[in-house]
Amino acid sequence: MSDAPSPASSASVRIAIIGGGPAGLMAAETLTRQGILADVYDGMPSVGRKFLLAGRGGLNLTHSEPAERFNQRYRGRSSAVAAWLRHLDAQSLRDWAHGLGIDTFIGSSGRVFPREMKAAPLLRAWLSQLRAVGVRFHMRHRWNGWAADETAGPHALHFETPHGALTVRADAAILALGGGSWARLGSDGAWVTGLQAHGVNVAPLRPANGGFEIDWSTHLRERSAGMPVKSIAMALDNNGAPDTWRRGEFLLTESGIEGSLVYALSAGLRDAIDANGTTIAWVDLLPDMPAERVLAQVSHPRGARSMSSHLQSRLGLKGAKAALLRECADTQAWQDTTLLARSIKALPLRLLRTRPIDEAISTAGGVRLEATDAALMLTAAPGVFCAGEMLDWEAPTGGYLLTASMASGVIAAEGVGAFLAS
Repeated sequence: MSDAPSPASSASVRIAIIGGGPAGLMAAETLTRQGILADVYDGMPSVGRKFLLAGRGGLNLTHSEPAERFNQRYRGRSSAVAAWLRHLDAQSLRDWAHGLGIDTFIGSSGRVFPREMKAAPLLRAWLSQLRAVGVRFHMRHRWNGWAADETAGPHALHFETPHGALTVRADAAILALGGGSWARLGSDGAWVTGLQAHGVNVAPLRPANGGFEIDWSTHLRERSAGMPVKSIAMALDNNGAPDTWRRGEFLLTESGIEGSLVYALSAGLRDAIDANGTTIAWVDLLPDMPAERVLAQVSHPRGARSMSSHLQSRLGLKGAKAALLRECADTQAWQDTTLLARSIKALPLRLLRTRPIDEAISTAGGVRLEATDAALMLTAAPGVFCAGEMLDWEAPTGGYLLTASMASGVIAAEGVGAFLAS
């Protein structure tokens, strides 16, 4: 997909946006509102590929919770991201979607979805609107950094294209290159080395909203991998004991665990592994049942029944929950009803490693916010702005990542406007 003529060896544009994900597209839209022409360059054959895949099972556009709690989802970057969200918050994002003819609704969890659930109708309407106001798209243009010839100017951008090398001279540029996960869709983190060589302070990319590895037994891998563990609670480790419990579900995999509840706690789990080599994730298999009642049911006479049959009869523990308890409870617990009851309410899962970064939904790390000004312009490269997941912040799933990515695109584009005016 390309709305531009075949590239020559060099070209001049007003503003170059590199990266056609949600952040880059929102930057393009914001620029057009200021009457500024924008050209979008992307290394893939079409834009928004990760956006489309993420929305295949239902596009989680944003979240409906109050702003104060919403902002807290960004952990150590809460203050900075809150400033972005003042320019495009959750309600503004819903209004924007409605302006494209996409109705939205709030699900039972508070998450906001398009009425049709899919990302494709929204993306089609968005691209149609952007083309109508003059945004030009240049596909299969892979950015390789700045032109080696310094006489070409500070915003001379070098691309590899199907027609050969291309140097684009721009008045300003916005980098919206994504993180380092799902490389097949374009977010491969290849930009890190080039920016570091240009003097930009970049934090190492790390997996976010991803799974973790556990050294399962062969029995569990062969019998239980792929099974969901539902209606449970999980907590981070706090000096050998569970911290605050969070409810949800996750999936047993051949290599460990993944799923929505794991993603919600993944930042803390990952940081603990980085600090200590391994960590414990505590699981309450029966969060709706008080510990006293669990102990009473486990201690109830079982006669000739096996302990597994007894637990299924008295507590409903079966399937994935029973397999997990058998796998992770201490051997002594099966001879001591008090220890077994404690294990059911606080079962330790030793996490050894994160899964590879390319499997993660998103990444942490990237261009440190301290390497930019409030408008997200690089201090090492005036006139070059950054937006989206390539910046050093992270968010859990639930619409928080997409909302802040798009909001950062607004900030960068408004910064471009101010830069050109100055």
